[in-house]
Amino acid sequence: MVSLNGITAPHELAGGKATLVVNVASRCGLTPQYSALEELQREYSGRGFTVIGVPCNQFAGQEPGTAEEIQSFCSTTYGVTFPLTEKIEVNGPNRHPLYAELTTHPDAAGDAGDVQWNFEKFLLAPDGEVVARFRPNTDPKAPEVVAAIESVL
Repeated sequence: MVSLNGITAPHELAGGKATLVVNVASRCGLTPQYSALEELQREYSGRGFTVIGVPCNQFAGQEPGTAEEIQSFCSTTYGVTFPLTEKIEVNGPNRHPLYAELTTHPDAAGDAGDVQWNFEKFLLAPDGEVVARFRPNTDPKAPEVVAAIESVL
């Protein structure tokens, strides 16, 4: 698990790689997106890209596990090799500072603000600039996501 202690801005998380930051949950109808996220990780990691999963239990309590349980579930069920962070809050008064910054960036429709549900995606350029935001129902392998990733590699 990757700790977010002290990370308050996207450039601190990106670390020189194009990064897809995704708030994840193990008991969500969208949980099968882990497979597509892992496919992106395997396909693009050699080109300076990574997915970072950010467990969050704010949406209907769909991520109740401990860090170890989450890691085990992801690797065993979906073969996840990309890093996962500590569990955080992405909305509300206890929102992690990283998400306080990420949520100021709009999606393709021009809407910024709170994360809508599990599996919302933020694409960061290698310098940490937020270049795209994709809502939860957007498949990680959707043409617009892949094109955005390709544009920052």
